[in-house]
Amino acid sequence: MWLFYAFLSSISAAFVAIFAKAGLKDVDTTLATTVRAVIMALFLVLVSLSLKKFEGFSMGTFSSRDWILIILAGISGAISWIFYFMALKYGLASRVAAIDRTSLVFVILLAALFLGEKLGYKIAFGALLMLAGAFLITF
Repeated sequence: MWLFYAFLSSISAAFVAIFAKAGLKDVDTTLATTVRAVIMALFLVLVSLSLKKFEGFSMGTFSSRDWILIILAGISGAISWIFYFMALKYGLASRVAAIDRTSLVFVILLAALFLGEKLGYKIAFGALLMLAGAFLITF
């Protein structure tokens, strides 16, 4: 099931690039990213409410460690989107997306360092192929 959700995520992310590129022509990128984040937050609150995800929720639902990691993930995501929208405004959507997707290579390396995930030769070779593909698409 995770693979199905991953493909849905990938398709949704592709539409982000298309819609954002088309909408950034005469708009400040940081403002556009901020407005997008507010819309996302409102949408997610509505989805969570409709799915009753807040039932039984309190600030103590998450441990202090969980809160710190979720906050850091939120800040990292916001920084990522600020730079993504800046790049989209000035670059071709296909090239920006290709470089942005090299984040997988960084995830592989960071997951091996911090999460203890295995970094075998197949994964390393796949990461190199992804870098080569991004390079070919971009240059």
